[in-house]
Amino acid sequence: MKKIILPLLLLVLTSVMVKAQETRYLVFEFIKVESNQTYDFIEHKEFMEKIYQSAINDKRIQGWDFWSLQSGADPSEFQYITITYYKDPVSMMHGLQEEELAKYGMVAYPHFTENQVKERLAKAYSCMDLAQRAYMQEIASTRDNFQMKRGTLASFDLMKAVEGKFQEYEKAEKEVFMPIHQNRIDKGLMGHWSLLRTALPFGSEAKSTHLTINIYRDYVQFFNAQEYEDMESTAEQRAAVEKGLKSRDQKWVYLATLENAVR
Repeated sequence: MKKIILPLLLLVLTSVMVKAQETRYLVFEFIKVESNQTYDFIEHKEFMEKIYQSAINDKRIQGWDFWSLQSGADPSEFQYITITYYKDPVSMMHGLQEEELAKYGMVAYPHFTENQVKERLAKAYSCMDLAQRAYMQEIASTRDNFQMKRGTLASFDLMKAVEGKFQEYEKAEKEVFMPIHQNRIDKGLMGHWSLLRTALPFGSEAKSTHLTINIYRDYVQFFNAQEYEDMESTAEQRAAVEKGLKSRDQKWVYLATLENAVR
């Protein structure tokens, strides 16, 4: 009996460890740039891309995206969104500190001294305003092999679970809405979908509790997906969708275009 239990226990532990490794942790930064500083900010982006690449090569982070906002927010609030990917919640919360950025900057730009790198970093951050930062944990995603590249379109949907219906909302996303998105992906109407939960503690006054990311290859795929109507859905499925919609409040939708993805 012990010979049977031990392999089963090892199998369960391995499964848990693999699942933990698959979980992604993401930090969203919503960035505001004044019109007279746009050029300086673009220089900052290009400068930072190589630094983030060095951090990825050192396995400190798993990736970095730079998105340009198309719609969904007042331009005076923010115009860009960056996403930094981490392997675990601890490294996510620590983030990349100034000293680490300087270290990776010297690797990316070996002809710079440490002081020169720090001066460039200070200049870069002076041309932007961090309007908001969100720490998220990915808890569900579709099965696909979509590869993001410049021009990829994404819809970032901020959700707030109705008070007392937190678990009900997550269940609806996983069991009702995710299969719908998977069906669209299988039909070539979508690239990827994922559900993220706010990683930090929050209360009833929190603006949002979750975020869904809907990714499309381009505007053609995006508009085809908007026009698509599943005529095969049953009355039971439609009722489940309606119930799921009542478990959350869709706070805002941001449409953005990918300018660069560093991996």
